[in-house]
Amino acid sequence: MSEPLVFVILVNWNGKAVTLDCLDSLTKISYGNYRIVIVDNASTDGSSQEIRWRFPDVVVLDQGENLRFAGGNNVGLKYALEQKSELLCLLNNDTTVEKDFLTHLVARIQADRQIGMVAPKIYYHSEPNRIWFAGGEHSMWTGTMKHTGIREIDGGQYNNCKEVDYATGCCMLTTRDVIEKVGMFDETYFMYAEDADLSMRIRRAGYTIMFEPRAKVWHKLSVASGGHLSFFKMKHKFLSNFRFFFRYATVPQRLVFPWMNIVVNGWAALKYVLSVRR
Repeated sequence: MSEPLVFVILVNWNGKAVTLDCLDSLTKISYGNYRIVIVDNASTDGSSQEIRWRFPDVVVLDQGENLRFAGGNNVGLKYALEQKSELLCLLNNDTTVEKDFLTHLVARIQADRQIGMVAPKIYYHSEPNRIWFAGGEHSMWTGTMKHTGIREIDGGQYNNCKEVDYATGCCMLTTRDVIEKVGMFDETYFMYAEDADLSMRIRRAGYTIMFEPRAKVWHKLSVASGGHLSFFKMKHKFLSNFRFFFRYATVPQRLVFPWMNIVVNGWAALKYVLSVRR
């Protein structure tokens, strides 16, 4: 089977060190027909200059302001579409990848025309065999999203390809036809839930979203937002998730999910605090 042209899009904001690590892993992948695009959100740490010097084949699109996740990725998507890219891979800059990750993602999305997006298995970079993402699930009644398998040690329990509710923006592969049909990321989200929103629009357009466990990525969590459990991250995640569920829930679900969300997330937070104190 031929290798369609894939544009791999990364957004960088003052993440020179992690972005360079990501690019180093990307240049070693086994897939042949791909291009890398960096959208730089007005970094002040010399990222653009260093990337251009270390990786001259990488396209760097400098922006005059921080367009955040959605806006930055949309710049990259528009550029890739203009360059006639057939497939579009969005990848967080704070990741490293297995050399065959893109080969497996492309093979999966080519296997069925009804597949609109594919996500890999993602691990914690600090614990290379501990799962961060093995599929995404959400409940409109409780107003909650969760990653399947999160914090579990990988013992092969999620080695089957399956349909999921959403793909994480940490790494997703889609097609130009899908983006031209459903649109790009919704930039009205300040941050977080943009990936779930795009996934929902893809599913409502009649496509499926698949988890491909043979494709593997390692994630350095929340580098740009101040850490895995920073107040900044938790605040904006809560606000964006509420916006997402209010947008897509039915009227009965809107009456229920805010209260259920408080109960479910409160219990989850309590369990986490108790586990840390042990």
